[in-house]
Amino acid sequence: MSRRFLFKKTNTTPNTATIQLKASSFKRLKITVALAAFTIIALLFVLTGLNRRNQEQASERAELQAQISSLHQQLGQDEDSIEVINTRQQGSDVEALNYIESIEQKLQKINNYLSKRGLHGFSFKRIKTGAGNPTEARAAGERIYSSYDNYLTKLVKNVAYMPMGYPRISAFTSFFGYRGNPFDGGESEFHPGVDFRGKAGDPVKCTANGTVEFAGRAGGYGNCVRIRHINHLETVYGHLSRISVRVGQRVNVGDVIGKVGSTGRSTGPHLHYEVRRNGKPVNPVQYLSLN
Repeated sequence: MSRRFLFKKTNTTPNTATIQLKASSFKRLKITVALAAFTIIALLFVLTGLNRRNQEQASERAELQAQISSLHQQLGQDEDSIEVINTRQQGSDVEALNYIESIEQKLQKINNYLSKRGLHGFSFKRIKTGAGNPTEARAAGERIYSSYDNYLTKLVKNVAYMPMGYPRISAFTSFFGYRGNPFDGGESEFHPGVDFRGKAGDPVKCTANGTVEFAGRAGGYGNCVRIRHINHLETVYGHLSRISVRVGQRVNVGDVIGKVGSTGRSTGPHLHYEVRRNGKPVNPVQYLSLN
């Protein structure tokens, strides 16, 4: 006896929930994830840059600190150098004042020389140097410099206009004072100047700046030149063979004013030279040098 098995097709699939995603929703999800990843990467990049910037700033601060420290050190050295310079300057001021005192002594000697020649010297006051105070010493030094600069300017002018030196470089043949008269059998006569040896035509030079007061024939002087200088001084040049200047002419020390000759009361070519003060002859020898 055969058996038949009847099978009933039944649905054995459980009743489960099914999730269905639309294509548009999936696309939005990918965009969101991409934006989040980009944001994270950007934040990492910014953080890395900030960290690198912080490191650079720290390095710059360290370098600036080193430079500031070096500047402070140099400033200290500069202050030391300034102190050294100030000390040296003070020493120089004192040394300069010592030189000035030495110059003052020499100027006083020049005044004495001028006095011996009948000339008025220049009066000047001693200026306190304030040696105990560097500032006062420097100020005093400046006053002294100015005072002596004016003094020396006047002195240079005075020396230029004061008859000094030789109208010609040669030996003396006759001196100032009484001597034997060569024309009257040797009787005594007063010689108001000095005579210089020379040959006819030798140049005769002016011994100081001045103005020609006379240029021409003057009795026993022969051809003669008289020049007026400062301090009521005059110089006279006699027995010239030639006169090279005219009355009123301004002449300077060293200018040739004529030539040696034997005109007038003369026994041979020579130069007669006189120095007159207030119109009276004085010994020219004292004006030939400052010694």
